Amino acid sequence: MRILICEDSALLREGLVRVLEDAGHVVVAALTDAVGLTAVVADSEPELCILDVRLPPTFTDEGIRAALALRAAHPDLPVLVLSQYVEERYASDLITSHGAALGYLLKDRVADVRDFLQSIEQIGAGATVLDPEVVAQLLTRRARDERMARLTDRERTVLALIAEGKSNQAIAQTLFVSEASVEKHITSLFQKLDLEQDEHGNRRVLAALVHLEHGGDPDHTPRNGAVR
Repeated sequence: MRILICEDSALLREGLVRVLEDAGHVVVAALTDAVGLTAVVADSEPELCILDVRLPPTFTDEGIRAALALRAAHPDLPVLVLSQYVEERYASDLITSHGAALGYLLKDRVADVRDFLQSIEQIGAGATVLDPEVVAQLLTRRARDERMARLTDRERTVLALIAEGKSNQAIAQTLFVSEASVEKHITSLFQKLDLEQDEHGNRRVLAALVHLEHGGDPDHTPRNGAVR
C-alpha cells in the first residue's frame, strides 16, 4: 500500500516509516507538517494518509483540520489520525465527516506493531478503526449530552447560576421568582442529571461541573426573568 505520513516527531515518523516498509508498504512521503499536504497528496497519490492530530506551528488542531480537508477533497482516500490523548471534539468532528475509511488511534497503540499493522490493513481495505479509549470517552460524552438535553430552558438558567456559586435566595432574586420555585427547579434538574443526594451535599458542585463541561460560562448568565 502507498502511504503518506505527516508527523512532526522525528522519532515516531522514522519509526513509522521503518515499520511500514518492513511490512511491505511503500511510504511515498514523510512530512513534518501539513504545509503543502494537498500538493504532495496530488503528486504522490497515496492509498492511505497517516496524520498526527497536533502539528506545527501551533500544535493544536492543524492535523485534524488537514485530515478533514483531505476527506473533503479526496472522499475516497482512507485517513488514519494518531493522537497522544483522546481529543473528544476532534474525534467527533472527524468521525461525523463524510469520507472513506477512517482510523483514530492513540499513539500508544503504535507500540504494538502487530495490532498497528492490522489496523493499517483494515483501514486500507475500507474499514473504520477507532481506539477503544476513543469510543469509551465519546460514549461518556454522549451520555452527558443526553442528560443536558433533558433540562428545560429555565432549568439550564438555574444550573448556570448554581455554577456561579449563588444560593437559592440569590437565584430567586436574579430570576424574580420565589425560593420555593427555585427549589423545585433544582430538585428537577438534579433528577434529570442523575445526581443522587449524598451525605456531603456535593450535588450542587457536580451540577456546576456538568454545566462547565458543556461550555457554560458563569460570567454570561441571564440576569433577568426572560427565560421561561
